[in-house]
Amino acid sequence: MTNPVSPSGPADLTPARIVQLLDQYIIGQTAAKRSVAVAVRNRWRRQQLNEELRQEVNPKNILMIGPTGVGKTEIARRLAKITGAPFIKVEATKFTEVGYYGRDVESMIRELVENAIVLVKKELQIQNEATATQRCEERLLDLLCGPPPHSAHSQRTELASDMSADESNDDGATESGMESAKSIETDSYAKLRSKMHSKLRAGQLEERVVEFRIEQKSSPMMFGALGGDHMDRDMQSMLEKFMPKSSKTKKALVKDARKVLFEQEFEKLLDEDQVNSQAIALAENLGIIFLDEIDKLVASEGKGADVSRQGVQRDLLPLVEGTIVNTRYGQVRTDHILFVAAGAFHKHQPSDLMPELQGRFPIRVELSNLIEDDYVRILSEPSSSLTRQYAALLETEGVRLDFTADGIRQIARHAFQLNQTTQNIGARRLHTLLERILEEISFTAPDHQGRITTVDAAYVDARLKDLLADQDLSRFIL
Repeated sequence: MTNPVSPSGPADLTPARIVQLLDQYIIGQTAAKRSVAVAVRNRWRRQQLNEELRQEVNPKNILMIGPTGVGKTEIARRLAKITGAPFIKVEATKFTEVGYYGRDVESMIRELVENAIVLVKKELQIQNEATATQRCEERLLDLLCGPPPHSAHSQRTELASDMSADESNDDGATESGMESAKSIETDSYAKLRSKMHSKLRAGQLEERVVEFRIEQKSSPMMFGALGGDHMDRDMQSMLEKFMPKSSKTKKALVKDARKVLFEQEFEKLLDEDQVNSQAIALAENLGIIFLDEIDKLVASEGKGADVSRQGVQRDLLPLVEGTIVNTRYGQVRTDHILFVAAGAFHKHQPSDLMPELQGRFPIRVELSNLIEDDYVRILSEPSSSLTRQYAALLETEGVRLDFTADGIRQIARHAFQLNQTTQNIGARRLHTLLERILEEISFTAPDHQGRITTVDAAYVDARLKDLLADQDLSRFIL
């Protein structure tokens, strides 16, 4: 095991740099970007403090308020990618109060640690790649060249040692001959192995078939009736330790066997306890939990299916305040995990949440509705904009799409107008419009290789004319 993974984050990831990186994917919403950028930077600053003061500094959790499709989820998701932090997105409506069948809120911490385990292993795989690759090649050579000759000679030596004493002279001659043969065979085997190694490195043996053994864990039975997602996982983990491991012989091409053998050798290099401790430290200090649809936890008047929503708020409170959660990898403290909550709050207000829970989200950010110019920028500025995505997809069929400036403007205009007259779904409206506009060319693309299609304002209007004329129909389709 080499150097541990540092949970402090890069020092050059300043708030301005974070906002700059977010601007490449998310249009507008400057206030929200600045808030999350400062929150992330404060986590790095906390790591620079002395141990005593560090434990006193808690994260400033964020509550994003805004309609659907304006970038709340995308900001959190992109932020996690930029920082390399363990990140999970959960829907608040998926949780139920303790005592009800379903997922309890602590399962989000377990998922966060699972995410951190993956990140730690990826980092360690980079650090141990050379060693694991070397071991993998040695195993492939064993499979290609067969066992070394000394294994056969060892059996002969044992047989010779059992001969009677009165044949000692003949035995000495035999042993001398055996040693000579062994030396010749060893040299021959070494030359063969060296030659095969060169061919393996040159990629000349990729299509050669090899046979090797792989270990498989027996699958324990599922315990779905025990009353919870965490019960299932913990029970499975416990049973895996007692279930016997089985192995089977597998035949594969060298190029395919290399992947399996590399994974096996990499796993052998890992210290499981150290991986778990690093993952827990990463989750505790850098973990981000995006809690979407938090406004749906406000119980409506009367009784019904939302009877446990107020209870979910009570269960969330200890996690946000800071508590210890038991996972299969060890205990996890939630004191310094950053919680980013989001909700549209159409029917309710943030003040309808429990006062204690409100107080744990001191930073409130309102995301604004998108205007026509925002839709234009969304379609044209990001490096992975929808227009570029569709153009790249159809280019695989040999069809070229050219979006003109007036065509993009017209799509943006229709998206804005439809969001004003029907349900406002924000930037997600662009997906439905583009699917409708490009439906015909997408369907016939395999038969029109080399075709160039210009998507201008006239093309857009022609494809949307019937639907836009029938407002009732557009409510269901667009």
